[in-house]
Amino acid sequence: MRGSPLQSRDEESSRRRSVNSDPLHPRSNMSHSRPPPLVTGISPKEGPAWTKVTIRGENLGTGPADLIGLSICGHNCLLTAEWMSASKIVCRVGPAKDDKGEIIVTTKSGSLGTSTVSFKLLRPERIGILDQSAVWVDEMNYYDMRTDRNKGLSPLSLRPSNPLGIDLDKGKVSQSDVELIFPGMSGDFTSENFSATWYLIENHSESSFEQLKVGVSNLKKQATKKNEGSLAYVKGGLSTFFEAQDALSAIHQRLESDGTEKVEGSMTQRLENILNRASNTADTLFQEVLGRKDKADSTRNALNVLQRFKFLFNLPLNIERNIQKGDYDVVINDYEKAKSLFGNTEVPVFKKVYGEVETRITALRSLLLDKLLQTPSTLHDQKRYIRYLSDLHAPGDPAWQCIVAQHKWILQLMQSCRDQFISGHRVGVGAALDVEGDSRPSAIGRLGHTASLKRGGSLRTPRPSTWRSETPLQVQFVDKLSDVVIGQLPNFWKLWISYVNGSLFSETGEKSGQVEKSKKNARQRQNDFKKMIEELTSQLVKLVRGALLPATLSQAGLSLYGGWEKQTELSGAWITQIIHTVRSCYEALSALEIPNDLLQGIQDLLLDLRVNCLVVTLLHSAEDIKRLAEKENWMVDNEGITALPSQFEQCVVQMLQSLKEPLEVKVGEINVLQLEQVQDQAAELSVSIMKVFINCLDQLSMKSEGDGSSSHNMSGDLSSPDHFADLTEGFTPTSEQRLLIVLSNCCYLEKHTFLNLMDHFEKHGLTGTEKIARASVDAVRELDRKLFDAYIERRADPIAGSLEPGMYAGYFDWRDCQTPTGVRSYLKEALVNIIAVHAEVFTVSKELVPRVLTKIVESVADEMCRLMQCVSSFSRNGALQARLELCALKDAIAAYLNTDSSSSFKQALDSLPHLHSGSDKKLLEELLNKFTCSMQLQLACFRSSSVQPVKR
Repeated sequence: MRGSPLQSRDEESSRRRSVNSDPLHPRSNMSHSRPPPLVTGISPKEGPAWTKVTIRGENLGTGPADLIGLSICGHNCLLTAEWMSASKIVCRVGPAKDDKGEIIVTTKSGSLGTSTVSFKLLRPERIGILDQSAVWVDEMNYYDMRTDRNKGLSPLSLRPSNPLGIDLDKGKVSQSDVELIFPGMSGDFTSENFSATWYLIENHSESSFEQLKVGVSNLKKQATKKNEGSLAYVKGGLSTFFEAQDALSAIHQRLESDGTEKVEGSMTQRLENILNRASNTADTLFQEVLGRKDKADSTRNALNVLQRFKFLFNLPLNIERNIQKGDYDVVINDYEKAKSLFGNTEVPVFKKVYGEVETRITALRSLLLDKLLQTPSTLHDQKRYIRYLSDLHAPGDPAWQCIVAQHKWILQLMQSCRDQFISGHRVGVGAALDVEGDSRPSAIGRLGHTASLKRGGSLRTPRPSTWRSETPLQVQFVDKLSDVVIGQLPNFWKLWISYVNGSLFSETGEKSGQVEKSKKNARQRQNDFKKMIEELTSQLVKLVRGALLPATLSQAGLSLYGGWEKQTELSGAWITQIIHTVRSCYEALSALEIPNDLLQGIQDLLLDLRVNCLVVTLLHSAEDIKRLAEKENWMVDNEGITALPSQFEQCVVQMLQSLKEPLEVKVGEINVLQLEQVQDQAAELSVSIMKVFINCLDQLSMKSEGDGSSSHNMSGDLSSPDHFADLTEGFTPTSEQRLLIVLSNCCYLEKHTFLNLMDHFEKHGLTGTEKIARASVDAVRELDRKLFDAYIERRADPIAGSLEPGMYAGYFDWRDCQTPTGVRSYLKEALVNIIAVHAEVFTVSKELVPRVLTKIVESVADEMCRLMQCVSSFSRNGALQARLELCALKDAIAAYLNTDSSSSFKQALDSLPHLHSGSDKKLLEELLNKFTCSMQLQLACFRSSSVQPVKR
């Protein structure tokens, strides 16, 4: 029989005192550093036994380990208690004897506590075991962490809402962010996909490390409680067993008082009838359960018999589970073990189970082969799956099947790259080619680095953010195609090398046979693999040729690799970028030690690209030079040269510098300038560039004036003092001034520009400079003669043409004229016009003055000779006047006389009568001196010292 509640409390108090007085007990020596617990609230305040209540108060403990006692209405509830915080505890009320009582909490740090509230225990109405009753069942979905199944458990094994038993400190991490980090996982530990990291981020992201250590201790304590759950359940229900014992004792006493005779209506008879009915009812109620129990017993016996063979019987299920988890190594080890133990068994049961194992292994072989042939995949995964299939003794040659699948996939990637660029879906290309799913640098940056270091090549420079939008499609295509080749072909090659040397399989004694078999297969398939590499490089070359050199493909090849006709022609700079990309691709593949004969197609492509870049650059440079005429501002320097020749030279030098990389000879390449056909074509295009600029000068010289007026009256031009001022910005030259400026530029081209350019051509390795220089000089000299004749015609003809009208103005007659008093006006006007020409030429270029004035004087002298020879006779005064004018003109322009003009003056003087009298000679001398003095200022420009050309 159970003692009273008071006796229980006394026993509990005496037990606590004995514990505290024991010097070996840890509690006896500890000091209570915290106030005792104080319970200030409980919810709900009443209920039947096993009601879940929440206790609130102060100083309820520092953690689950600090809580050592909890009683409600005198009943010990510590086994069901869950410490939540220092102010909150959750537990279930036990079947206490007291109907109402206090809630007492005991802690290590604060000792025995007190309570300001009480709990009322409601007594349920007694119901017989066979009486019908309507009760409320707490339908909670308990979760068993041990069996991973949902089933009903005792209240002592309930899952706590806070398994760590520490304060929840939820951070600011959003639910969507956590789902993104842990796809397919859950923070609910009742879920099959529970993630402990998710739970900690969601509920304890702000908790300290010390708090988490306390939580680990709580988990260990809960695990210990769970292991003792059944025993604790029995302890908590002792009152029920005591009640049953009391009932049986009362029945026993009643039976003894009534006697043991089986008399009708006696207690024994009634009890027997009741027990019989209870037995029948129990049989009816529990017949199915007892049947299942018998079946379970027989199954248990069978399992006990087969316990020693559980490895085999569990193997099919274990294989399925490990395949789902991806633990293929475990599956292979179990299979090898089962094969060695039961492979040759004759026991029907074992043969049946082993057959199931073989069925699952066959499915695993198919699964691994599918994964092996799946693209894209990494080299690591390919080697791993090949080893798995080898260990599983898969039929055929999985390694070679993988090589064939990778070869087809790379070909498809390359062709797909071209098709998607042609169709304009460039975004899809990037997604399709990013086989790793990562944001790594381009393949040239990843794999070309080693090759560049070995071969002295340079890596790509970082591209601006607008590179993709500004770059032509062909350049983007070659860049992406190169990334495909460099990203996939090295792994393809390494897979073959591993296949050849047998490193795909373990180098152990038991696997040595497989290694030798692999090496033998590789030797037999060497030519097949060589054809695969040739096909890949050929595909690369044809795709690039289709985009850049369609003329080098056949008609059938154009249908497969062409389709770029709508794209604009690339400039030399973009072709240089493509050459750099293809070179980087070649260097990266060479670094893998791929034989050079397999990469010869790429070398041939590079040669054609370099030649094409040279030709395109020269052609485009000619177009650029043709547009230089638009930049002519007619501003001349002190040497009479505009900026146009310098711009032309700079344009050609920049063109040569842009050809430096394409013309550079890398390892394994040939010098394109050593090819005779390329030499001739480059020389021809270089000559055309020179002629384009010369033609540009010709067009500038013939350009009409803006106002359309051009005065030929030299004396009228001299009326403006600023007419021959220095040419300044905004100046618009006349057509004659244009001729002079272009003439000056032509002279500079011949003497300086062409010589400088030939030096640059030789420095950059271009041959045939003598041919280029000769053709260029001939062309510029032809233009010089043309422009010089045009200028002389415009300036000399008006001056010579004005002599005859001026000479006979006023009906002048050489046979009847007065005594000469000086040089007549027509000759002065002619000299002024010659001076105007001198000023015009001198303003542009001092070097042109002697050349131009000599030709003008020659024309004037020839005209004077003709006019004098046409006179039939001269009077004495007429002869003196004619000789005065001829001598005055000859002396004035003596600095510019040449052989022809001197001969003309001599013939003119010879046609005049000789002076015999001394008075005539004296008068002639006086008049010449008078003329010289009067025209001294005007004739100063004709002095020989002032016309010396300025040396450059």
